[in-house]
Amino acid sequence: MKFKNNYDETPFIVIWEVTRACALKCLHCRAEAQYKSDPRELSRNEGKALIDDIASMDNPLFVFTGGDPLMRSDLFDLAKYAKEKGLSVSMTPSATPKVTRKAVARAKEVGLSRWAFSLDGSNAEIHDHFRGTKGSFDTTMKGISYLQELNIPIQINTTVSKYNLKDLEHIAELVRSMNTVLWSVFFLIPTGRGMEKDMISPEEHEHVMQWLFEMQQKMPYDIKATEAPHYRRVAAMERKRLGLSNVVGGKRLDALGRAPKGVNDGDGFAFISHIGDVYPSGFLPIHCGNVRNEKLSSIYKNSPVFKELRDKQKLKGKCGICEYKALCGGSRARAYAMTNDHLESDPTCTYIPSGS
Repeated sequence: MKFKNNYDETPFIVIWEVTRACALKCLHCRAEAQYKSDPRELSRNEGKALIDDIASMDNPLFVFTGGDPLMRSDLFDLAKYAKEKGLSVSMTPSATPKVTRKAVARAKEVGLSRWAFSLDGSNAEIHDHFRGTKGSFDTTMKGISYLQELNIPIQINTTVSKYNLKDLEHIAELVRSMNTVLWSVFFLIPTGRGMEKDMISPEEHEHVMQWLFEMQQKMPYDIKATEAPHYRRVAAMERKRLGLSNVVGGKRLDALGRAPKGVNDGDGFAFISHIGDVYPSGFLPIHCGNVRNEKLSSIYKNSPVFKELRDKQKLKGKCGICEYKALCGGSRARAYAMTNDHLESDPTCTYIPSGS
């Protein structure tokens, strides 16, 4: 996939919530998932039209999410169609009995490039509490064994909260033992079922990000922080402190040592809900249109909210005067959730800008 640098035109990644149906009751669920499918979900034909439009947007990374996408009967037909359109397709199913060896084999058959499982504790006690379902940890580990057996690249998603803060080192080691390609570390947004009381403190955010940078230097897998753009600022400061070069092989790297430009809510990122509503991300519930009425490509490019989010000059508070605002920009979803203003400063960032 070629490197995209102009997020004003097309996104780097698009996520489609194909259903809100799910058998789990996770404490932090953004979607507030339900046990049954919503009859208003996009139909198969509407889904294919959406995929056509996404493919026209310079083929961004494409992810099926939910709820539990495996609760949708036509999921693999849609995935196959997306692959035929040239998209790189991933999926983030829930760890339920629907994750069978047959389902994983079908995913490989249609060409899914990656399968992401959530792991929020290194043991059943921590993980099952967070997922709200006894046995979820064992089901997750069984599903991962199927991926290993069938040689499907594994991504592990972990949401950092006060419930697993002291378990992160153990989770990191468990992730290493799985031959994972990517550990995606989410920093909780108080939206959906997620509550502000479940979040770690701003100081703990900073400490975890510094620790993640250390882990990135020693672990065999890649590490990505989600809803934590200030991780890029932390990494830039650490690279400078350690004297690490930002140019490798003639190519200028970002703060994390990778080429792609960082993605933020609405800036390289678009989210479509189960009923076709478009948001800057799944964690930023500002309605920007519906794909039943307007193409996603038009909404992404022309929505006033998306345009605001891509213009770092519009940021307020200390984010607005920060020397790292072009690199970071703060979590717009967290700012909105905690201040009701998507352009305000990210409340979990402890950094004091040099000009303040």
